[in-house]
Amino acid sequence: MHLATSEASTNLLAAGEVLSLFVDESIADDCPFSTVKTRAFELLDPKAFPSVADYLRNITFDRLAFEWAYFAKLSMAIKRNLRHLFKELDFSGRVDEAPLVSAITLMQEQLRQNKSLRQADSSKLPEAIIPSALKKHLYVETIEDGERRKTLDADRYEFLVYRLLRNALESGDLYVNHSNEFRQFEDDLISDARWEHKDAVLAEIGQPFLTTPIEETLATLRAKLEDRLVTVNQRVAACVNTNIKVVGQGDKKRWSLIYPTAPETSNTPFYSQLPGIAVADLLRFVNKETHFLDAFEHVLNRSVKHAPDLRQILACVVAYGTNMGLGKMAEVSGLSHASLITTARSYLSPDTVHAANDAISNATAELPAFRLFNIRDELHSSSDGQRFETQIDTFNSRYSPKYFGWDKGVSACTVVANHVPINAKIIGTHEHESHFVFDLLYNNTSDIKPTRHSTDTHGTNQVNYLCLYASGYSFAPRYKTVQKKTASLVGFNLPSQYPADMLIRPSSKANEELIISEWPNVQRILASLAQKDTTQATVVRKLSSYARQNNTKKALWELDNILRTIYILDFIDDVELRQSVQKALNRGEAYHRFRRAVSFINSGKFKVQTETEQQVWNDCARLIANAVIYYNTALLSKVYEQKVAAGDLDAIAFIQGMSPVAWQHVNMFGSFEFSDDEQSIDLDALAAKYADSVFWSNATQPGQGDLFD
Repeated sequence: MHLATSEASTNLLAAGEVLSLFVDESIADDCPFSTVKTRAFELLDPKAFPSVADYLRNITFDRLAFEWAYFAKLSMAIKRNLRHLFKELDFSGRVDEAPLVSAITLMQEQLRQNKSLRQADSSKLPEAIIPSALKKHLYVETIEDGERRKTLDADRYEFLVYRLLRNALESGDLYVNHSNEFRQFEDDLISDARWEHKDAVLAEIGQPFLTTPIEETLATLRAKLEDRLVTVNQRVAACVNTNIKVVGQGDKKRWSLIYPTAPETSNTPFYSQLPGIAVADLLRFVNKETHFLDAFEHVLNRSVKHAPDLRQILACVVAYGTNMGLGKMAEVSGLSHASLITTARSYLSPDTVHAANDAISNATAELPAFRLFNIRDELHSSSDGQRFETQIDTFNSRYSPKYFGWDKGVSACTVVANHVPINAKIIGTHEHESHFVFDLLYNNTSDIKPTRHSTDTHGTNQVNYLCLYASGYSFAPRYKTVQKKTASLVGFNLPSQYPADMLIRPSSKANEELIISEWPNVQRILASLAQKDTTQATVVRKLSSYARQNNTKKALWELDNILRTIYILDFIDDVELRQSVQKALNRGEAYHRFRRAVSFINSGKFKVQTETEQQVWNDCARLIANAVIYYNTALLSKVYEQKVAAGDLDAIAFIQGMSPVAWQHVNMFGSFEFSDDEQSIDLDALAAKYADSVFWSNATQPGQGDLFD
């Protein structure tokens, strides 16, 4: 056996020499193949060729071996980028003596002494962290005193620790003290001392879901869920729900959901009939109506004696919002570059621009036409992310081949309610949008308070139904493949207790006992979110993505599954609900097109150096969009009142389907005049044009535009 193994090993080595003949530069290109063949047979016996060839054909590619060999090649780059950070962080684990914690401690001690891991005693490195499947890749054969020994490869071991550390941080088994994203989860919650006065805290929050006994809540949810299960299946069986297509018989019966498109307003020249208006004039008009410029306070606040130059603030807003930048704005506006820089630094901050947006949003909500945008008599919002490339690397810039190719970018998540962008946040493209849905809604400081909120599938996770429900929102995401979602429906009975012929049925039973026993802990988590004691997006991320399981997290997921099941049953049965969800998401898409048109310069790419600047530039673009939407809504309000007074029902119905997201009548290009002489805008005179039958007829004919409901 040993002789055969030795011979096979020799033949494989010879085969390697044969293959090297193909890249041997000493062999001329015009050399006859017979010559090469002769040399090959000198290296390997011709009789051995068939067996060696068969062996090579059946070799399975060892992917792990290839990966670890590649990691070894990258070891210098890994060390250069990670060591200096790793040795300075303070890691802790839920089990202090865990092998990974010991390995981290030993490595940090070595690095803090400016010693590499190769200088450490390999016998002291905790080997319990090495998975059995990886042991053959982390040990190398060495010869000491003529004997073959397997020793631990220090570079590969170091990389393994980094990889395990990342996994442990994401699962919550390890945490970093003095960190926001990766600190211990309990540190994100209301303190023990404060939670001793739980009743006072819950009364301050004022959410009925948190103060109602959980037994009552579960009884209500049970009645609703079980009733919906019976009703939905009865309507399907009786063919009352015509939007479900059922095929097959008995156990082979299958169903699919038909998605009728929601009616949308056709493109109209309603706004293009109007005289064009420069964006600077429009902003001045909107400020006269809403006083949004009052929100721009100096960073030094009361220490400043002189009043701000409103022309310069408007110029800075347009410069940032259109991606023009202050240098180019100085060229086209006639204002001093130095003064623009000073104004931007003194007055434009995330807080002031956000407050200015709120002022316009609140004023828009007061206009008569605003209520016309309600969906099913409900303030129905949506949120989604829009990707923007970054020319300068920032901490949150990430690669996204789908959107940026080889470049980096960020995502601007925006909440749109009745066409108005009420809140927005810049996040990295590597971050999951669903982690910020609650954050964006709950931290909306405008007077526009949605009651129902929609997202696409990217906005869903394991806890969003519960988090939004506990705060008074109805979560209504769009599911295009809802059949897959029904595979994880829950009920309050065992699946076997439901009729066998029930087409849409639960696959598992809700664990009421677990929910009741863990309710105090669930209350504390939800109260912590409501109290804004921590970054809500961080808590939601930990709750929805932690790999580490515990009873509290399971109870949260159980409650979320109950609420999700009720919604999916409604989504299947109510075609108008599906249309409403689609309409709300369409409005978000319309805003994205508008937002892209506002920041038209430099192809919409961010050219700033910090995350704060990204937020300011994005909110300036949102402010310009908000101002245009206010202007359009104010005009629609005048025309609506005009048609109501005339009793023109057809015109009223047309206006009710209009969208204020239109910009073809706003001049975003050319020179910018920020003079003290305001150009008078008479909305009454503009609205009066629509009283003319010919003008109205032209304004309501189908045409080209950017109007989408």
